[in-house]
Amino acid sequence: MRGTGVAAVPYLLVRHELRLLASLWLWAARRTDGAAGGGTAFGYARGQGAMMAGFAFVCVVESVMMSVLLRDWPTAHHVVLVLDVYTVVIVVGLHAASVVRPHVLDPDAGTLRIRRAIHVDVRIPLERIASVRRELRTTHEPRDGELDLAVGSQTSVTVELAEPVTHVSFFGRRREVRVVRCHAEDPGALVRAVERAREGHAVP
Repeated sequence: MRGTGVAAVPYLLVRHELRLLASLWLWAARRTDGAAGGGTAFGYARGQGAMMAGFAFVCVVESVMMSVLLRDWPTAHHVVLVLDVYTVVIVVGLHAASVVRPHVLDPDAGTLRIRRAIHVDVRIPLERIASVRRELRTTHEPRDGELDLAVGSQTSVTVELAEPVTHVSFFGRRREVRVVRCHAEDPGALVRAVERAREGHAVP
């Protein structure tokens, strides 16, 4: 299906940046998004923490080096410094978005919400889940009808659906998926909680 028109791209980019900044505020306030009420949160960001920290460190080192190289050109130095600082903020914001937007299981609403930062948010009705299992995968080949949300190059939970759900990409492209793979810091706990919720039991 067709995605978002070119005219809407600036709006999407601005919204993306604002949501990253909002994620930093939520992270600093030790709050999460979407886990209020009867929902139970399942984190997944720990698997990428070291990588994101390393990336941020490289950006900081690059900023210091560019400041030294451009010290005799004040205008260029200021422009590059602003861009470098903003890059570090974006990197930290991406990790913060993963921390404050966990997967959420809400038995009362009858949904399993699978997320990855601010880029993916798929709501799966529990009655559409055919099976859920713990399955570690480190390689993923794109296939029609499958959505792989790897964190740190791995997924640890596989959800197979009896009926497809719609995944909407960042630029608005819609596609139907019947298999969703994601990562969770405690995949066993997520699988058990989903199975209990499907059986009509409350999540402990």
